[in-house]
Amino acid sequence: MRLAGWAVVVVVLVDQASKYLVVQRLDLATRQLIEVAPPWLSLRMAWNRGVNFGLFANDAGVTRWVLVAVALAISAWVWWWVARERQSRKLQLAAGLLVGGALGNVVDRLVYGAVADFINIAVPGIANPWSFNIADVAIFAGALGLVAFAGGGQKPRDAREELR
Repeated sequence: MRLAGWAVVVVVLVDQASKYLVVQRLDLATRQLIEVAPPWLSLRMAWNRGVNFGLFANDAGVTRWVLVAVALAISAWVWWWVARERQSRKLQLAAGLLVGGALGNVVDRLVYGAVADFINIAVPGIANPWSFNIADVAIFAGALGLVAFAGGGQKPRDAREELR
């Protein structure tokens, strides 16, 4: 689980450093938009008080704490699931990415009251109204990795073994 632990630490540090740099140092919270490579990449401030794409953001006070609790519970469960028996390095890395991303967004909810999203990618002629952050990328990659690599090292059970 050492690899998973390092992945958690790296993701949280990179995520929080990027948010500090963009939101605080570049003052995106005030500026709201910084064109980096138009129309492909811009930094567009979005405070996400809900879940993906702002879903369930109607009662931010209650939602904030419910989402913190859910993220911590899912992170703990994923950590337990991967740690309970020896897993492949790929699965450990995927778990670390997912947990690190979830914890990065938990830090945002505790510090800002909402998740700081700012990366906005679009293509010419199609405006993208949604922004995301490094933690979101890690969560997506980690979840994808868990699905792709889960069960890869386990041998299938023979049904007759379970009857014994």
